[in-house]
Amino acid sequence: GTPQKYDPTFKGPIYHRGCTDIICCVFLLLAIVGYVAVGIIAWTHGDPRKVIYPTDSRGEFCGQKGTKNANKPYLFYFNIVKCASPLVLLEFQCPTPQICVEKCPDRYLTYLNAHRSEDFEYYKQFCVPGFQGNKGVGEVLRDGDCPAVLIPSKPLARRCFPAIHAHKGVLMVGNETTYEDGHGSRKNITELVEGAKKANGVLEARQLAMRIFEDYTVSWYWIVIGLVIAMVMSLLFIVLLRFLAGIMVWVMIIMVILVLGYGIFHCYMEYTRLRGEAGSDISLVDLGFQTDLRVYLHLRQTWMAFMIILSILEAVIILLLIFLRKRILIAIALIKEASRAVGYVMCSLLYPLVTFLLLCLCIAYWASTAVFLSTSNEAVYKIFDDGTCQVAGKTCNPETFASSNESRLCPGAHCQFAFYGGESGYHRALLGLQIFNAFMFFWLANFVLALGQVTLPGAFASYYWALHKPDDLPAFPLFSAFGRALRYHTGSLAFGALILAIVQIIRVMLEYLDQRLKGAAHQWLTRASGRWGGGAGLRNIIRSGKAPSSDKVTDFLFLLGKLLIVGSVGILAFFFFTHRIRIVQDTAPPLNYYWVPILTVIIGSYLIAHGFFSVYGMCVDTLFLCFWKDLERNDGSQERPYFMSPELRDILLKGSAEEGKRAEVEE
Repeated sequence: GTPQKYDPTFKGPIYHRGCTDIICCVFLLLAIVGYVAVGIIAWTHGDPRKVIYPTDSRGEFCGQKGTKNANKPYLFYFNIVKCASPLVLLEFQCPTPQICVEKCPDRYLTYLNAHRSEDFEYYKQFCVPGFQGNKGVGEVLRDGDCPAVLIPSKPLARRCFPAIHAHKGVLMVGNETTYEDGHGSRKNITELVEGAKKANGVLEARQLAMRIFEDYTVSWYWIVIGLVIAMVMSLLFIVLLRFLAGIMVWVMIIMVILVLGYGIFHCYMEYTRLRGEAGSDISLVDLGFQTDLRVYLHLRQTWMAFMIILSILEAVIILLLIFLRKRILIAIALIKEASRAVGYVMCSLLYPLVTFLLLCLCIAYWASTAVFLSTSNEAVYKIFDDGTCQVAGKTCNPETFASSNESRLCPGAHCQFAFYGGESGYHRALLGLQIFNAFMFFWLANFVLALGQVTLPGAFASYYWALHKPDDLPAFPLFSAFGRALRYHTGSLAFGALILAIVQIIRVMLEYLDQRLKGAAHQWLTRASGRWGGGAGLRNIIRSGKAPSSDKVTDFLFLLGKLLIVGSVGILAFFFFTHRIRIVQDTAPPLNYYWVPILTVIIGSYLIAHGFFSVYGMCVDTLFLCFWKDLERNDGSQERPYFMSPELRDILLKGSAEEGKRAEVEE
């Protein structure tokens, strides 16, 4: 573009401002209003208790105090084989009648055999409430009043599942490998297994979640201590950077290399220790996935994999440091200048907390709305008839169907449970509302992140364009930048976040379809897209095959700092929660999965370290951009002085000159 002319009153682009992308700002406000309306509607219709407690086909909770099912804590499926239907994946419910019972069946019976025997009273407790037994066998089974067959079952997560066991590799229920379906034919036990698997899929995940929750309840304070240690280390590192930037960078580099080196040494010692130990030579493929990750630590292959990964990472870091040794000096100079800027705008270190709280608010609203929407479904009953009844297929109420006009019109018809869902406009729109909920989450989360990416650079730009520091700095640079971002650039932030949200929601939907698609068509699409994406990636690598700029080297150094903090806290957490620190061996809590607190500490430590270092990274990027703008408008004379310190300006200009010569040689 055209170089800017010198302006003696220029102190940064903060004057003659105007609102940008006003239309997008209006769209965002309207979308937020609609999002709130969706939340209110979802909270009105949904019931989160459905996620925790089982409900029968009439939507009544099992085992809830103050209800008629207070003494019936278990849910019984009339025909669990139907749980193998694809509807389970769509409706998250089995398309079969379900009732609450006092206990699960413990014997094998069919209705054909039980209705005229002494077992009939036992059988009746698994029929619909109010069943009297005054109908014929065909009518009972046709109307769905009783299950056709009872199979020995055991309760799991308050649901009755067939008590299937394996004997010498053969699946059995009781002493049988087949069962009578209650309609005069026998079926294989594997059909029960498929139904139980589908019905139990969500329950297994729920059981895993409960164990993880238990681990959090007994280890949360130790997790907090680990996160506090990470925060103290991050804050101490940032403070030391303020005064000892050069020394701290080299200390950080050396410490990262040493920590990775110790990790390689520890993996080698564990690999050597397990030599000859029984079961240690089993491969990871043969073992498969295990929720208890401690099992993997007894395999030599695990430690070999860790050692290879750490060795590759160590080699990559060392090679990068060798090739970037000159640029590291420029990066250190940038970090020193950034330290001065952060020192004058200390409240910038707390801004990541604002971003974190806003993101937590977005996540909480999205999650609660999703739960309420997913629990808005109701049991739908429809009219079934073996003949040509004209009202067949219409919805009905099982409690009033006997006295309804439909019953008199079609005497042979019956009102039977059909599926979980709903036929109102709200229920038909549930899928769309869930997609809108996810889309708004992406939009708002990206907006929050973009707001921080505008606010922090605005504060640091105020520092750069202050000729006499700190006298020319505004009283509250961070608050001033935050106000400018909201006042003038809400529309632009909303527009950028909207584009990202559209891409992300499309990506989520495509990933979902990718999980569902099977067969040759899927393989062909994968190969075609892989060839196209790989070629595009290679072309861009060739096109942009230049050495990284100084600010990117700074990002690399900050990444090493994050790895140092995360690695140190992660190693400490690993030794503590696996009871390997003898001094506090008895203090560590007993856990179902020790990886739960360790991963939480590692992820939390990274987020904390990233929050602190991102402020520095944003500051370096801002100063770097302002520097080139400064060179364009000023010449360093008394009338047109530079705003950056002479030391940093000379280093950057020297680095730029060397980079220009290198580019000419390459061309």
